[in-house]
Amino acid sequence: MSDAAQPTAAEVRAAADAVKAAIDHHLQAVERRSGDDDPAVYDAFNALAAAAEAYDELLYDRHDEVTPFEIPGAQDSLPPYNGPEEPHALSVLIRRDYAVVEPQRLLAQAQHLADADPDVREGSGAAVVGGSVHAALGVIFGEYEADEIASRHEEFGLEEGDSTLWVAAAEELPEPGEWLDAPFDDADPQLVVCRFDVSAVFDEDDPDEAPDGPAYNTV
Repeated sequence: MSDAAQPTAAEVRAAADAVKAAIDHHLQAVERRSGDDDPAVYDAFNALAAAAEAYDELLYDRHDEVTPFEIPGAQDSLPPYNGPEEPHALSVLIRRDYAVVEPQRLLAQAQHLADADPDVREGSGAAVVGGSVHAALGVIFGEYEADEIASRHEEFGLEEGDSTLWVAAAEELPEPGEWLDAPFDDADPQLVVCRFDVSAVFDEDDPDEAPDGPAYNTV
């Protein structure tokens, strides 16, 4: 970049002041939140992310320096929202990946459930899990809620991979059973109000090597 195209010191300072103001605004929104899904908090969050990204870019262009912040950048994660302004229904789409790193632990936990609970045996059709990881997964996921498995995955010999949660807006609830044959085929990114991603990739920066720019997980 030529010197003529570089931002001025005043522009960098103004961007820093904008981050400070956005932090104050975000804190005020959090303190006044009306519930877990308060749109004012989401708006303030996105404004803070945008201000931090703008400051980071100007700081890098002017001083060849970066910030330590890793603020999710919503504007790059999804296409523009094209759903109803006042949603009357919503769909929550969740994906969580796991690696089976200790199959014997998984098999032992499933067999314990099958031995101790007649309902588990009848529901899974597996009175004896034996050496079948397939049967063990059916027992474990048939017995426990997905959130409980997520919080206790190590007990079942599982290792977490990436995960994502999408909250998508809708005009009304579908008819009962309408999408059960293909539950994810109608997932439309343009209807996503917000999303939350978890991935080890966000923590993989080499601490001994300065990054070229900010790294973002998506919201």
